[in-house]
Amino acid sequence: MIARYDIETAYTFFHQKKRVYDHSTLQWQRDDIEVAIADYVDVMNPDLYQLLAGGRQDFLRDHSRFSDDITQAVEQLERLCFD
Repeated sequence: MIARYDIETAYTFFHQKKRVYDHSTLQWQRDDIEVAIADYVDVMNPDLYQLLAGGRQDFLRDHSRFSDDITQAVEQLERLCFD
């Protein structure tokens, strides 16, 4: 089961980190955000993670796809929060 609190918490965290990530010109800062998100997904609601990941085991954990993944996650969470 996915509680509304889990959705809102994930949305708030991901949205904030995505905004900083998108505007950062510092590679170390972008790397730190990727690590923070990966750490968060390790402890977030597993049902919510599976919903966002769509079956991908490396969702939000793959450096080469991180920008696309975080964008997708925020968009999905926005729909869950505000629709």
